[in-house]
Amino acid sequence: MSANDLTSLGRRRKMAARPHLPKRRFGRVAAVGSLILLGALMLVGPTGVRAWSESSRMLDQRERELAELHAERDRIANRVELLDPAHADPDLVGELLRSNLNVAHPDEVVLSRED
Repeated sequence: MSANDLTSLGRRRKMAARPHLPKRRFGRVAAVGSLILLGALMLVGPTGVRAWSESSRMLDQRERELAELHAERDRIANRVELLDPAHADPDLVGELLRSNLNVAHPDEVVLSRED
């Protein structure tokens, strides 16, 4: 064998050992595309950074609403306790009678107020 033949034989062996370039290139493109897609979803997806800040804002709003509802519940519970038939608060009962039934004692003077 000549030197030329040995060189061409070595080239053929190298080419036979190489994987197909289009397959490798497709794999790389697919991997980069997947990374870009995951990065985009991380920013604007349903559980991304934007959704996280929106969820945080909504959580703060719901906590404020919950605090207001707890205060309202406590106020109503106090009023119910004051109106318990076993030991009702006489001031509250008198206030409710006057406002709801428009009754007054004979010695009281009613002044109307225009709002």
